[in-house]
Amino acid sequence: MGLKIGGRVQKVNGREVSYGEFVEKYMAQNQPVVLTGLMDDWRACKDWVSPNGKPNLHFISTHFGKSKVQVADCGTREFTDQKRIEMTVSEFVDHWLHLSSANNGGNCDCGAAGKPLLYLKDWHFVKEYPEYIAYRTPVDFSDDWLNLYLDKFHMHNDPDTYSERNEISCSDYRFVYMGAKGTWTPLHADVFRSYSWSANVCGKKQWYFLPPSQHHLVFDRNMKSTVYNIFADVSQSKFPGFEKAVWWECTQEENEVIFVPSGWYHQVHNLEDTISINHNWFNGYNLSWVWDLLLKDYTEASDYIEDLKGCDDFEELCQRNLAANTGMNFYDFFIFIVRFAFANVAVLHKLGHGKKEPSRKSSEMIQHIYFNLESIRSIAVKMKNIDAGNRQGVLLDLRKNLEDHSFLELYAAVGKTYELIHEQSEVTQALSQCKELTFSSLIGSQVQSSKDLVTFIDDALTELGGAFSG
Repeated sequence: MGLKIGGRVQKVNGREVSYGEFVEKYMAQNQPVVLTGLMDDWRACKDWVSPNGKPNLHFISTHFGKSKVQVADCGTREFTDQKRIEMTVSEFVDHWLHLSSANNGGNCDCGAAGKPLLYLKDWHFVKEYPEYIAYRTPVDFSDDWLNLYLDKFHMHNDPDTYSERNEISCSDYRFVYMGAKGTWTPLHADVFRSYSWSANVCGKKQWYFLPPSQHHLVFDRNMKSTVYNIFADVSQSKFPGFEKAVWWECTQEENEVIFVPSGWYHQVHNLEDTISINHNWFNGYNLSWVWDLLLKDYTEASDYIEDLKGCDDFEELCQRNLAANTGMNFYDFFIFIVRFAFANVAVLHKLGHGKKEPSRKSSEMIQHIYFNLESIRSIAVKMKNIDAGNRQGVLLDLRKNLEDHSFLELYAAVGKTYELIHEQSEVTQALSQCKELTFSSLIGSQVQSSKDLVTFIDDALTELGGAFSG
């Protein structure tokens, strides 16, 4: 029995959709969409694509060939994913070209030649080549707390939590993917249950989506593991709900960008030789998805080692396992949202400082920041209810953060992002004066627990809200 297709992802001209419309129709509603017209000036679309429309593998190998990357063997399963192999980009390109020539230069479909079908995934291209501006993130996706933060701070605050190798693997969530025709990615939901966007520099992809309301249908009877390949012979006894699933599908062409919302399981196939640029990201609109995943994975981690519950370091062990398995733990997440609360309050203060009447664009920016703070507050309340994030010795001081170079860079990046989104240039000068910030009673704020964070946000909204009321 084939898949039941019940919906198709809408395609719209991205140049005709304002940021507010994108938020209202897609981001806030958690709905997928394909946007066209957003890649016309990308350097990658010129340098990485041959005149015949295929990947310019010679250019990529010549300029970036020494990079070490993770490559998936699409024909070999390893646990819940494809087997990964480490090689250089030039070695990967050589493999691709060899198999392509064996296929008379056409789209590779390398598996047909009896050779491994390799797919380069999760290449941290931006981190490796910051001077080479391959593309610019579309404005609709620019409110990216995850990558703004990782540009300034490590996700893990405990040096024992992660190895250096794994720290590199989560240094950012901006990736390049390259694969021949026939390469594919198994069914999955994205890391942190984040949003993602994927832009086809060249080639064509076929996407199959399952809405979050149906995700239980691809799990086994124990809700522990999911279907690996939706086109394989799926066991009805192991996955009794699979045949009931109703899928959405989408064919993504060259120069199209797809928005993948939180919690939508998806499987993706390259219909042609393809290069894509992908980001994972989250912000105030899907922060609750991140927290819900952390809480679920924490519960599973603690249940798994329940026999050690009497140990003094049981909680630390749970948090260490959570960081290793999920990509962050309660402490990492708590520090993350506190710093974003501080940064948003700092930008809000500067917007109101000395202003008599905000413009319409300023008002939109102010409302955006209010929404962010309310989103963070709602998560802090949930954390408070289970005493999550509280850790002896972890203290975030607003005054000290305002003296910290990394935080000041985060603060400036957040402000510039909201300038871009809301077409505001008038606050640039104010943002550049961040060292002169005075917050009256707020400047002495210290946050050590989720309860403290709730209090800080309440105080900030009470004090700074008055700056914008008539």
